[in-house]
Amino acid sequence: MKYKALVPELSVANISESKKFYLDVLGFHLEYERVEDKFAFLSLGEAQLMIEEMNGSWNTAELMYPLGRGVNFQIEMEDVEGMAAALKDQGIKLFRDVLVNHYENDDGGVMVKEILVQDPDGYLLRFSQMIVAGSRL
Repeated sequence: MKYKALVPELSVANISESKKFYLDVLGFHLEYERVEDKFAFLSLGEAQLMIEEMNGSWNTAELMYPLGRGVNFQIEMEDVEGMAAALKDQGIKLFRDVLVNHYENDDGGVMVKEILVQDPDGYLLRFSQMIVAGSRL
């Protein structure tokens, strides 16, 4: 497995609950885990993510729900509407339902479909599907 240049590691309250959410609900793949450390390395397509049950090792202050305030993790995928429907079918409330957004960049911009959902610890996940890229938007 080739590791990405940036792989976020999220502190979670309950590794079993988080693994179930990421694997069974969102469809991530378990690359490997260290059960004794309550740690798991996950992937979804090209995205990689680590989760570890809170143990005090990384805490710079008290951790309180919702965790990850001020950050969202964008995860590229090919079927945002399918993901939204699957989440709703499982009773998962979306933080933000399917939106089409246009973001400017040096190439003129991109148009994407996006949803936002919170994981069990409150981390905000933004699933994003490219619709159009380039200067002719």
